[in-house]
Amino acid sequence: MSKLRIGVVGLGGIAQKAWLPVLGAATDWTLQGAWSPTREKAQRICDTWRIPYAASMVDLARDCDAVFVHTSTATHYQVVSELLNAGVHVCVDKPLAENVPDAERLIELAARKNLTLMVGFNRRFAPLYQDLKAQLGAAASLRMDKHRTDSIGPNDLRFTLLDDYLHVVDTALWLTNGNAQLKSGTLQTNDQGEMVYAEHHFAFEHLQVTTSMHRRAGSQRESVQAVTDGALIDVTDMREWREEKGSGVVTRPVPGWQSTLEQRGFAGCARHFIECVQNQTVPETAGEQAILAQRIVDKLWREAMSE
Repeated sequence: MSKLRIGVVGLGGIAQKAWLPVLGAATDWTLQGAWSPTREKAQRICDTWRIPYAASMVDLARDCDAVFVHTSTATHYQVVSELLNAGVHVCVDKPLAENVPDAERLIELAARKNLTLMVGFNRRFAPLYQDLKAQLGAAASLRMDKHRTDSIGPNDLRFTLLDDYLHVVDTALWLTNGNAQLKSGTLQTNDQGEMVYAEHHFAFEHLQVTTSMHRRAGSQRESVQAVTDGALIDVTDMREWREEKGSGVVTRPVPGWQSTLEQRGFAGCARHFIECVQNQTVPETAGEQAILAQRIVDKLWREAMSE
């Protein structure tokens, strides 16, 4: 079987830091080309990674089987719909689209075209989060915190919810198999309408779930704490595991061979999408799974605006 031909649309910071290093280390695929509207800058990046620069997105789609999209959220609907209509499979950065109706339209379009459409929620592929999920069968509570050192503004509440808090909600719900329902919470903003603090509470049967983010916490710390039947588990920054069980404490050393992109799930996410396209299987974050958390943060924003 011939190797899958992969393309990239959008060559900004996240593409350069997180995705090109993974896609550039091609094994079961070929990195066919890339396109970004600012040609001069894009050409320099392509030269650095030794990737052909496509003259247009149409040309790129014609030469590729699947494309990773790393453009701004505001362009997702236009870019992804154009690629799907061109007959290529798509993996796009979260959120799927700038609003829920557009996200639903993209899911429907991919289904009609019989194409794979995946949202790149990288945390679902972080090895320690996957290990944690496997041990949550009898959990009583789960708390996920993702804080920022000093990141209040300049964007409004809606942007921050979609750009950052969405990760927290999606990861927490995924860890609990998407069953937890929103019960209560708070959103604190400043006088300019910029997010300062968010905390929300979800529940499913006996499981209690809390998500939290402070935009000026003086720390970039991300952590998940799970209280299970017999163990208290803490995962910090997707790289440190601490488990209290009985009278002992177990910590896991970070594997020396494991890259940061592997730890943070980017490598696993890219491989998962490519394998799904190759094997014609449904991705982890396709369809309703892709917009479950987006529906929730959209609801949070609408309720905040109506107060």
